[in-house]
Amino acid sequence: MSEPSSSSTFRNLLLRSSARIAESLATIPYTPHQSSNVSVKAFLEPLLQTTDSSTIDTSIKDFTLACALLSSSTFDSSPLLSWIPIHLSSLATSSFFELSHAYLDEFDERNSQRLAALGLNRDLVPPEKRLMLELMPLVLPFLKERIKESSIDKCDETDEFSAASARAPVGFAILAAFQFRWFVTQVDDPHLGKLCGLVIPCALTAVDHWSPAVKGQGMISLRHIGKNVHATELGGYVDVILDACCQNTASDDEIWHHVVEASVVLVTLTQRGNPRSPWFERMLNEMLSHLERQPRNKERRIAWLKYIDSLFNGVGLMLLAHFRRIFPLFFQWMHADDSDTIILVLKCTYIILRLTWIRNSPYVARLVDELALVYKEAALRTAWEEIRENICQILILLQESKGLHFNAAWDKHRSDPDLVTLGLSLSGRNSSNLDTVPSEDCRQQGSVPVQN
Repeated sequence: MSEPSSSSTFRNLLLRSSARIAESLATIPYTPHQSSNVSVKAFLEPLLQTTDSSTIDTSIKDFTLACALLSSSTFDSSPLLSWIPIHLSSLATSSFFELSHAYLDEFDERNSQRLAALGLNRDLVPPEKRLMLELMPLVLPFLKERIKESSIDKCDETDEFSAASARAPVGFAILAAFQFRWFVTQVDDPHLGKLCGLVIPCALTAVDHWSPAVKGQGMISLRHIGKNVHATELGGYVDVILDACCQNTASDDEIWHHVVEASVVLVTLTQRGNPRSPWFERMLNEMLSHLERQPRNKERRIAWLKYIDSLFNGVGLMLLAHFRRIFPLFFQWMHADDSDTIILVLKCTYIILRLTWIRNSPYVARLVDELALVYKEAALRTAWEEIRENICQILILLQESKGLHFNAAWDKHRSDPDLVTLGLSLSGRNSSNLDTVPSEDCRQQGSVPVQN
């Protein structure tokens, strides 16, 4: 970025803004986190030391990087950033946007040219985002290298965590990952798709890092990318991105939910309309294998059940091939200690039945038995009403789709005094249909699951 000629007005605003944040930062008590090998406060201070002798480009870049890190504390509870108070984070955010407007007053034509080089129309970009977008070609490669400094070289079998950390403290990579996430999440559709060549290499470097903290920020960034670009804009990165998601399925508990959400968003974006995609197959198998190893891990199962519905919808009828792995987990989770798991697994069960009509599966009878038991167990739970509503919805769908097969499975429960109310809900429906695809009326009635 060539050095522009700045007026004293803009430079004075930059100096004042830097000084104001630096003064506020100096008053904040800070003790480096015991697990950290860097001082975040000492990292920030030089970025805010703008002087008259500093080049304007360097000063703007450093100031923006400081604001990015301080602003990051508002959306992440990491111990590295938890000491930053809300007022300081808000000051950094407002100061950056104030500087952005002042920058356009001074360098509007230059900014327009820079955005045009990125394929962006300045008239379609909010004014407060234009400076940040201009900085991205300068900042993102820098952050990528900062993350890479403490990465493990997979081509070198002798390279390990300790060796990577010796080259550069991992704390710097974590801070760079936070800064990168802030930049990426400031941009949305339709602008982010034009920047895939800049943001994706950095995101992949982050998710490939050995530190869970760095991986987590990378996954959050990939999720944001997946929600704000079109599949065609990812170009040749699709397979690399999906492979990175699969490789990280067995990640630490603290970032599992980020991995699952990003993976589902990206695979459904890129493989939409192709239910037989090997990526759907691989990703679902990777996740199920991990869940089978830790079926009692509450946080992991809740995260998976919360985000997996889009993948189910993408796979559609092909879910039949996974019933032998899905239903044993579902039957176990239906009796979990927490109501959140039960409600989520019931909703997922409904989605699977709606997509597959469970065809000629041997799981119908077992499913009816389990649902009857969960219905009775719900009497002891505070969320009993929602649990029972979901069970009733599933059984109605089974009754409509399986007919005589459902009747045979339900017969053993008809005389159960604890299921009288449920039985009344089912008895008034026409259940004489055979095991065929339900009518259009049944499809419409069974297409919307019970809402929270």
